[in-house]
Amino acid sequence: MEVGGGSSNGGLLYHEVQESKLCAVHCVNTVLQGPYFSEFDLAALASDLDSKERQMMLEGESVTEDFLRFDSEESHNVSMDGDFSIQVLQKALEVWDLQVIPLNCPVAEPAQVDPELENAFICHLQDHWFSIRKVNGEWYNFNSLYAAPEHLSRFYLSAYLDSLKGSGWSIFLVRGSFPKDCLISTSEASGFGQWLTPEDAQRITKSCNTTQSGTHTTRTPTQPVASSYQPFREERSLSDMENDDLQAAIAASLMDSAPPAFTAENVNVIPPTTPAAVTASLVDSGPPALTTENVNVIPPAPAASATTITTDVIPEDKGAK
Repeated sequence: MEVGGGSSNGGLLYHEVQESKLCAVHCVNTVLQGPYFSEFDLAALASDLDSKERQMMLEGESVTEDFLRFDSEESHNVSMDGDFSIQVLQKALEVWDLQVIPLNCPVAEPAQVDPELENAFICHLQDHWFSIRKVNGEWYNFNSLYAAPEHLSRFYLSAYLDSLKGSGWSIFLVRGSFPKDCLISTSEASGFGQWLTPEDAQRITKSCNTTQSGTHTTRTPTQPVASSYQPFREERSLSDMENDDLQAAIAASLMDSAPPAFTAENVNVIPPTTPAAVTASLVDSGPPALTTENVNVIPPAPAASATTITTDVIPEDKGAK
């Protein structure tokens, strides 16, 4: 439960927009509703966990192959690009006496039946974390891929959690006494966050939804809306995974609809033509040979007879002078 009565943080909502791959930092801070942790704080917790895990493996009488393999690998609690394990998130929230419980545990069964009775959930899929938090009696989705917290109705909360579970998300319940008011300003901490009134959050969310509608995109309950001024999106977000699945489906469809391969069974093979066959074909298809039986011989024309040309001589007129 949240400590004390009245509105926490003066009725404001604390939200952090995605920076690099620090979604675990954003998740912890939105659960606590304030910029309590930086990436360096979580990195220190991860290092401490690595040391304890290494020490536990050394407590045996001999160094095993598992330890040598574990010791040669990078940290198991933080990746080089800033992604943290659930153990790091648990340690961070334990500082505030908060417990992180898998939702599928028997102790969390009441939350499965009526999640409205709780105050916070942590959701995880692959390398992305985000929180769902009840603030001042209202539920909000504080996904850092959103430009602002998205309000969730009490009825929709249960359906939304079910849709996440159906999509493969791991969900954790957070229980304990949440801090009421944050005395740390955003400028003093990570610098990722912003304080918003519920009205501002609703206005920003509506604006993003309008932009999405203008570009003819469809938003599903598990697909976040990207902010127009969002500095960074995770390298592999859910939409990337859906595009990969879509491309794989298209490729499979193309293979199914492609023409069958040419085989000896479905192709009429024309045997090769030999020179002798070509010669025979030409003889068969050529004109018939010329013979006396099928040719009309025109006899030669007779020789022309000699023609006598006579010339009339005009007698000379003797009287002419």
